[in-house]
Amino acid sequence: MEQLRYQQRFENFKRAFAQLERFMQHPNLNEMEAQGLIKAFEYTYELSWKVLQDYLKEVKGYVDISGPNPVIKQSFQDNIISNGTDWMKMHKSRNLTSHVYDEEIANDIVQDIRSIYFGLFLDFKNKIEAEIKLS
Repeated sequence: MEQLRYQQRFENFKRAFAQLERFMQHPNLNEMEAQGLIKAFEYTYELSWKVLQDYLKEVKGYVDISGPNPVIKQSFQDNIISNGTDWMKMHKSRNLTSHVYDEEIANDIVQDIRSIYFGLFLDFKNKIEAEIKLS
């Protein structure tokens, strides 16, 4: 049986998540390693919302949904993700990492990756894996 696009993209997400997970195993990162953690967060985030978008289109039938804000909101409403507020915060952090560099902001984002975002990604990963097993 041919995989749906969301399933294919989810395989890429899992690889990105595994790299992020490796960074998480090291509590004390130097400046370059912290930048690596932020970069791993960026592409893990990008893949996560794109998996959600594909899932909403292919499985839930929202064929016109597009972009991270509507995707996050609809995913929360459909119980695919559990904390819409933190996902929106994560989206804002992702935008900050690509448009502004400020050491204090970077340090705050590293803290949020460790304390909030990694757990959101883990919950998301488990949820989508369960959905794939059911299909």
